[in-house]
Amino acid sequence: MATYNKRGYKAPKPEEEADETVTAQYINDKDSETAEVFDTLDTTASKMGTWFTRNQKFIFGGILVLAVATVGYLGYNHFIMEPKEEEAANEMFQAQQYFDQAVNGQDTDSLYNLALNGAEGKMGFLKIAENYSGTKAASISSYYAGMAYLNTGKFKEAIGQLEKFQSEDLMLKATSLGAIGDAFSELNQPNEALEYYLKAANHNKNDFTTPRFSYKAGLVALQLGKKEEAFKLLTLVKEEYKSSPEAANVDYYLGMSL
Repeated sequence: MATYNKRGYKAPKPEEEADETVTAQYINDKDSETAEVFDTLDTTASKMGTWFTRNQKFIFGGILVLAVATVGYLGYNHFIMEPKEEEAANEMFQAQQYFDQAVNGQDTDSLYNLALNGAEGKMGFLKIAENYSGTKAASISSYYAGMAYLNTGKFKEAIGQLEKFQSEDLMLKATSLGAIGDAFSELNQPNEALEYYLKAANHNKNDFTTPRFSYKAGLVALQLGKKEEAFKLLTLVKEEYKSSPEAANVDYYLGMSL
């Protein structure tokens, strides 16, 4: 039998065609959005490119300065500071020999003076500290010079040298601070002595410098009439550092601080 359509009747589009139309529209929309994103990125990149072009002289100039500074620093250390350090260490050897002999009690004052001022064509600690400034050898020379002055009764000079000493060795630095306290104590400046004894005691907590300088700080605090502070310091020595030499003498002074 023949089939026909009624007038005005339109056959519906197949579902697949409708889906394809929607999908195509979605893709076109997405393509439009993507194009806008890329246009934005292109514009930003173009602006960045323009900025870079305008400022590249300064950018490359900054990089060059940094590179030159780095190379200069490394070159300075390698070609100047390292040989200088070695030369200073060689100069120190004889001065250290004099210092060690003085510590061991051999013609003390004379040997300390030789250690300070040099002999036999070798510099003493004072000249090494001056001529090799910036080296570790110069810094340790200031320490030795300060201790030599302290042991020969030149307390102001001792303070001046010991204040120049810088070290990453915590024990040695604590000892130098305590030595400054000793010098102030000898100069009858108890407030300054107490300040440096406390710095020395607290710089690096250990079984040697902490009880030693806490004990000295306690005695100076007693001298200044600061009984509460003295009691606290001396009790610390007695209770936390029982095996230290200072702990053996602390009870008498604890009684005075009550």
